[in-house]
Amino acid sequence: MSLTLNDVTRIANLAKLKISDTEADSTLDKLNGIFALAEQLKAIDTTGVAPLSHPIAALLPEMALRLREDVVTESNHREEYQQCAPATQDGLYLVPKVIE
Repeated sequence: MSLTLNDVTRIANLAKLKISDTEADSTLDKLNGIFALAEQLKAIDTTGVAPLSHPIAALLPEMALRLREDVVTESNHREEYQQCAPATQDGLYLVPKVIE
């Protein structure tokens, strides 16, 4: 995928940015470079490669982050927290209507 100068000026307009023609040319080159890099990365065959929990684990296994078990560690205090609320219903806080 590559962008045209018209695409860059349209994106800048949508973002409410003022850019000159030279800035648009420079931005076009940079964006097309990013898209080219993404295409190169997409072309790499990654079948059989296990995902890393953190990129540093590939270089320094002793620095790899230890992942904790995904378990609930806190109890539900919703009822306790909602006792001081002026109005609640079905576990939700009721507030006055502000916008009509």
